[in-house]
Amino acid sequence: MIKKLAENLVHLKKEFALNYDGTSQIQEIIPISKSESFPIDQDKLNLLHEFATRNPIYYNSFKKIIDDLPCIVYEGDINKYWLNSIQHNSSHAPFSPTWIMSGYILSLFAKENGYSEIIDIGSGDGRIAYCSKILGMESHSIELDNMLVDLQKPLAANVNFNPNCSDAVTFDYSSLNLRKPLFFIGGLAQMGGLELATGVLNKIKSDSNLRCNAGWSFAGTLSKKYPADSKSKAGWGSFIENNSLQSIQNISLPTAWSFHESDETQYVFAKPL
Repeated sequence: MIKKLAENLVHLKKEFALNYDGTSQIQEIIPISKSESFPIDQDKLNLLHEFATRNPIYYNSFKKIIDDLPCIVYEGDINKYWLNSIQHNSSHAPFSPTWIMSGYILSLFAKENGYSEIIDIGSGDGRIAYCSKILGMESHSIELDNMLVDLQKPLAANVNFNPNCSDAVTFDYSSLNLRKPLFFIGGLAQMGGLELATGVLNKIKSDSNLRCNAGWSFAGTLSKKYPADSKSKAGWGSFIENNSLQSIQNISLPTAWSFHESDETQYVFAKPL
């Protein structure tokens, strides 16, 4: 189901991008109703729309039929949040969100693979943590930038995904009493994600139980604009090999930064050997 949902979303994004004539900085789509292409419970879809409508990064929305599927298009601007997120000395990756629907599919993969908690590292506006929570997992968003955490707090009022304003490489993960967590690392390997992932992994190494049970999700790219990794895996191959991890799945999904690209963002899932 995960693979088909991802393929259907990529197809829908490509159809949308072909005919989009707006000028917004970021844009994304969410189906209005449960369908054969997106057999998602209506209450979950409604909560995804609620996240978008209450999120201040979006300033406009409208209905649009895309490939015979009724959707709502959300248009937004992240400039002030992006600029604020790069001002911190320990910032590893600037804010640039995945799509809300992509966040839902990633969270669904985590749930179906038995992970009980989601730790959304460099969480931005908290969308992956939010999606994980509505799917019944415990979730924690870790975000360095106070402006983004302030944005998260009203969004977490009804769906508490535990926003934390903290540097992820110094955060005390033992305080969360984790059983089988999956860490989502925000940021491409070539754009600060590698340093972020290294810091978090080093932080949990002293806890053998946590280290052995933790799963990982890395945002990767196939774009030739970025240096390739000799071990591939969308930029994460060497990190995975050097840290005794094994890749278990790649999922290709739309993000804000891949909207005008032919290749989607690659999400690489890994676990300890």
